[in-house]
Amino acid sequence: MHSAILKRLATQRLKQIDRQLKTIDDALAALRDSDPALKARFDILVSIPGIGAATAFAMLIEMPEIGTMENPQAASLAGLAPMARDSGNWRGKRSIRAARAGFRQAVYMPALVATRFNPELKAKYQAMIAAGKPAKVAITAIMRKLVVLANALLKAGRPCVLKAA
Repeated sequence: MHSAILKRLATQRLKQIDRQLKTIDDALAALRDSDPALKARFDILVSIPGIGAATAFAMLIEMPEIGTMENPQAASLAGLAPMARDSGNWRGKRSIRAARAGFRQAVYMPALVATRFNPELKAKYQAMIAAGKPAKVAITAIMRKLVVLANALLKAGRPCVLKAA
């Protein structure tokens, strides 16, 4: 008895969430389509293999400056530039921190996809793993490469073009 009620309520709630997500997606698409410059930036981002509409929206919302700065600045602003913890002769571990956590979260899954399906980034990832780097460090490096690529393409105003195999 209780499980039937709970199933019905859960199904209703999932349908409600789906409707709300569709409303948000439609609103974002309408905003994007109403601004030609924003649409052009969005189209450049989705031309990068592994970056879909949700990631492109997140990148543009979380870091609207992307494409207007130098590549090291973009990586640092995204929180993907290793920060040193050194003092005198002591050398601490490098780590990423601060900056824009929401942006990093948006780029994490595309970086995972890139380690499997983008030949250049897959080779870079595998080389880092073979060199003994932890998987999280290698993924962070791929995330940084994606941010630098996105920044460079937006700065140049051109879509991503993959090399022929």
